Amino acid sequence: MYGDPRDRTTPGWWGRIACAWAVAFAALHFYWALGGSRGLSVSAGPLAEERPAWFVAVGLWGVGLLCLVGAVLGWLLARPLLRGLAGRMAKALGWCVGAVLLMRGIVVEVLLLTDTAGQGMDISPEQRLWTLLLWNPWFLVGGLVFALAARGSGRAKSPSSRAATGTPS
Repeated sequence: MYGDPRDRTTPGWWGRIACAWAVAFAALHFYWALGGSRGLSVSAGPLAEERPAWFVAVGLWGVGLLCLVGAVLGWLLARPLLRGLAGRMAKALGWCVGAVLLMRGIVVEVLLLTDTAGQGMDISPEQRLWTLLLWNPWFLVGGLVFALAARGSGRAKSPSSRAATGTPS
């Protein structure tokens, strides 16, 4: 752990939490891609029962792989000395991922709460409830941890740089 005198929390922790969030989401998508069904019907509706090839390939395997890329990003954001172009790119990607996840969670939440989508959307009451109580908060949490990881990225000093300057742990 690396201390940051400007903040009581260690910036690297947010990157680790973002990494764990992405790994958990990837594992869930891989479980579904391999044939698991628990929870899929309330998130994907009729697609869960039909399982067309495009849905399994893109919506399950593809999203799972994308989540693993997000896990690597979270891990990079947790690194204490991520500097230069790589550091700026990782930080910018972290902000973008955080923004996309937050927007997804907020927009879908608002659409469901205000019934803006109307009856044209084929959403069951059970699907609506689980989306409001589980899936959207999950996206909001992911967005927040990626944004906090991006915010804290590069703030902490490595143990070797603290030892060289005499900064206590």
